[in-house]
Amino acid sequence: MLTLQMLKDIKPNTIFATGIAKDEAGGLHMANTGRELRWIATRGGIHDWAIYCHFSDRTEEWIKSYGDKVNSAEHIKRLVPCDNEAFEMYRY
Repeated sequence: MLTLQMLKDIKPNTIFATGIAKDEAGGLHMANTGRELRWIATRGGIHDWAIYCHFSDRTEEWIKSYGDKVNSAEHIKRLVPCDNEAFEMYRY
């Protein structure tokens, strides 16, 4: 579980978690294509963070720069379990 202290300890602009999820209801539902999505969680310049995703044929660095931001609290907490303090630092 991601905590505020863990977030503070991560080097700025670092990808600290990644994974694959289906683009479908019950998965990481973005456009309902049924394709695999790669997601990355990255810390910002301060101890904020965000999750970005795109189709799994893209690299983590490409997704970090050009991917779609995950904005659903349900998806955020499912992909990166976190306490309330860390969740409050999510950059929408």
